[in-house]
Amino acid sequence: MNKFFIITSILFCFISSSFAQNEDYYSNPGAAITFGILQGGGGLLGVDLEYLLTERLGAQVGLGYVSFGASINYHLKPTIHSSFISLQYWKQGFNDSFAQDLLGTSFVFRAKKLFTCQIGLGKILKRGPAYPSNLKKTSFILLYSIGIYLPT
Repeated sequence: MNKFFIITSILFCFISSSFAQNEDYYSNPGAAITFGILQGGGGLLGVDLEYLLTERLGAQVGLGYVSFGASINYHLKPTIHSSFISLQYWKQGFNDSFAQDLLGTSFVFRAKKLFTCQIGLGKILKRGPAYPSNLKKTSFILLYSIGIYLPT
C-alpha cells in the first residue's frame, strides 16, 4: 500500500517537473489538472493529472479522498481541451474503508474553459468490507463526476 503511494507521488513529481521547462507551446498545452467531486478514482474530492501521449491519446492518474484511479483517454479532437472517451480503473477505499474496485468506460465532456463532467458504466471487479450491505449487489455501476480542469 505504502509502495503505491510512494510510486504515485514520484510519478506526479516527475510529470509536474517536466512541465517546468521553458517551452513555447502554451497555445496547445499537453497536460491538464482536474479538480472536483468524484475525481481521482471516485473519491469524494479528488484531483486528476492527464498528459497527452500523442495528439489524441492521453494517460491520466488521480488521487482522491480515500481513492485512486488511472485511465487511458482518446480525445475527439487533437487538443487537451476536447471531450474524450476514457477506459478507467477506480479503487475506492483502503483496508477497512475499501468499498470496491471498478473497470469501466466513460464519456468525459470538457467545455472550452474550466468545466468538465463525465458519465459512464463500470464493472465491479471486487467488493470490500465498506461496500454498503443494504445495496443490491449488481455487477455494473454508474460512473460520474463533475469538476474544473486547468490546462498546464
